[in-house]
Order: sequence, then C-alpha cells, then structure tokens
Amino acid sequence: MALEAGVDREEAVHKPSLDPLSRLLGSDLEHVNRLIIDRMQSPVALIPRLAGHIVASGGKRLRPMLTLGCARLCGYRGTRHVTLAAAVEFIHTATLLHDDVVDASDLRRGRETANAVWGNQPAILVGDFLFSRSFELMVEDGSLHILQILSRASSIIAEGEVLQLMTQNNLQTTETSYLEVIRAKTAELFAAASRIGAVVAERPHEEEMALDRFGRDLGIAFQLVDDLLDFSARQSELGKSIGDDFRDGKVTLPILLAFARGNDEERSFWRRTLEDMDQCPADLEHATTLVERHGALTETLSRARGYAASAIDALSVFPDGAERRALIEAASFATERSA
Repeated sequence: MALEAGVDREEAVHKPSLDPLSRLLGSDLEHVNRLIIDRMQSPVALIPRLAGHIVASGGKRLRPMLTLGCARLCGYRGTRHVTLAAAVEFIHTATLLHDDVVDASDLRRGRETANAVWGNQPAILVGDFLFSRSFELMVEDGSLHILQILSRASSIIAEGEVLQLMTQNNLQTTETSYLEVIRAKTAELFAAASRIGAVVAERPHEEEMALDRFGRDLGIAFQLVDDLLDFSARQSELGKSIGDDFRDGKVTLPILLAFARGNDEERSFWRRTLEDMDQCPADLEHATTLVERHGALTETLSRARGYAASAIDALSVFPDGAERRALIEAASFATERSA
C-alpha cells in the first residue's frame, strides 16, 4: 500500500511521535502510573493480577497524556490533573477489558487478552471495578463539572459500543452512522480527557470548548487510522491481530468505500464474508486487495488527516509554546503512524 505517496521530504526526515509530549510530561506521567498501580490494588487477589495484566500490556497512555498536556497548556501547575489523568486511563482500560470480551479477542499488543487468560466473567467484573475506581477518583477531585464531563463520556462510550453492535455485519450502514459510532466509542473520551485540562486550570469556556474540539477531532482521526491499519499494519503497530475487525464483521470506512466502489462480484464477496460471516483463510488477503484497489485506504487516511488538521486548528486560541507544539505533534502522530 503506497500510503507514503505525497509525504514531503521534511515529513520523511522527521516522523511525528509522542516523544516530545512524553518528555514534557515525564514527572507527571510517573505520578499517574504510580497512582494507577496503587488504585488497582484490592484484597481480592485476582483483581490486581488481571488489571495489572492489561495495564502492563503497554499502550501509549495517550488519553491521560492529553489531560496532563492540556492542563499544562492552560497554565495549570497543581496536582489535580494527575488524579484525573488516572481516572481517564481507568475508564479507557475498563472499556478495553469489556471490548475484548465482546469481540472474543485473544491478543492485545501481542499479549494474550485478560479474557483469554482468566475467562470472560472475571474480565467483565474487573472492568466494572476499574470503572468504579475512576469514579472514586473523580469524586475525590470534587469538581461537579468534571464529574459531569467524564460521567457523560462514560455513558456515550457505552452507547457507541452498542451502536457498533447494531452496525456490525450490516453493509447498509451509512458513513454517517459509522462516524456516529467512532465519535461515541473513541472520540468522546479523547474530547473529555482534553477538555478537563482547561477545567482544572479554571480557563474561560472558549478555551474549554477549543480543547473539546481538539480532542474530539483527534479521536476521530485516531480511530480512522486504526480502522485502515486493520488491513495493513504489523501486529506490534496496531496492538491487536491484523484483520480482527474484518473477522469480527465490523463495517469500517475502508470497507464502506470499497463496497460502494466495487462491482457485483466484489459486493457478493463482502456480503458473504461480513453479513453471512462465511469466511475462509484467504479472504482477508482478498479484502485487503479490494480496499487497496479502490483507494479506500488512501481515502480513509486523507479523511483522518483532515480531522487531525482540524484538531490542530483548535489549538490556535492558545499561545505558542512547548506544550502547544507537543500537542500538535501528537495530532500529527495520530495519522502518520500509518506511513
């Protein structure tokens, strides 16, 4: 797949990464990680074992980094953002545990999923435990406004997962419905994580909503790239087995575009593999050929870059500085990790 086409020489030399943001937040991130480890402890031994398994499985801590980075962007110099970043990560981790059960996933970032090791029931219940821990942290913070933002985000994420079940195996899904799913299940937490950075800093409503837009558009871009990487990435890049979405019958934008642009024979293939769930080992390779043939991956990446550009534009209300530059690079990373 020639996704690298059109990347200019400067981009080729400097590939965007999360490193500048991670370095900037080094001490804060260490405090967040210590708090996560402390708050996932329980006298019920299976809980910290299972929770520790998924926490240790890696991940870039992007969502809590958004809370920390946006708080610093807004000039905050207290400690509340550390507690709230941990709450955000607990929400995210809980949804991962639940998602892996729903999707019957066996691998996450190259390691066995918690449900593969301990079974579905413990994974679901420990996910519930982590959700509860996140709300304990929110209550400790004491801000009703932040509690409102994060609790609403949790509800919308759950709605997004249910919406995805309704679109699964359904090739009549519209692009509007698809975007509604990813706005809810992915972008909502990105938006909330970013927005509360302005709230703890007691910044004006304009800045609060600018960070909401930044996180929301960044989340959409991130999910669009995840969906195209299902057909192209190495397992270590994506954090799950390649082709998982295809095998689960998830209808993503690359598939919608390829289906709309395909001939009758190709559409029959998509109906057999996704609606009837009649798949054979060679089908993933053929599906990849079709999304490439019809430019669906390139189009999806182009859309993702558009959302990333919108996210970066949302930061224009803030003065230039190390924090703003690091957040801009994080937005670029969300799409360029596909190159």
